Amino acid sequence: QVQLVESGGGLVQQGGSLRLSCAFSGDSLSRYTMAWFRQEPEKEREFVAVNDWSGEVTYYADSVKGRFTISRDNAKNLVFLQMNSLKPEDTAVYYCAASTIIRTIMVVNTWQYDHWGQGTQVTVSS
Repeated sequence: QVQLVESGGGLVQQGGSLRLSCAFSGDSLSRYTMAWFRQEPEKEREFVAVNDWSGEVTYYADSVKGRFTISRDNAKNLVFLQMNSLKPEDTAVYYCAASTIIRTIMVVNTWQYDHWGQGTQVTVSS
């Protein structure tokens, strides 16, 4: 059974950085496309970044492009989201997600993901 556990969230000032981690277990990480989504209260969960099975191909939401970097270590079953130049509007609960769709990098919808973590809160103060 695939399980995802996020960590690394917290409170940071505007312009600061955080690195989120997602620990993957229950299968081989290299069989999955992995992504990060985020959700603010009363809003729908939105796509942030996705990383293909190899870790070599990535795609980002326009709102985070150039500031966030998704990466993975298949040997250690870990996925990361490095977040730099954080803004108050980045405040949300961040979720790690795994999808068995591996033929395309355009896996950006919540319904395309089979497994989710419990989320980690990121709060950016102004």
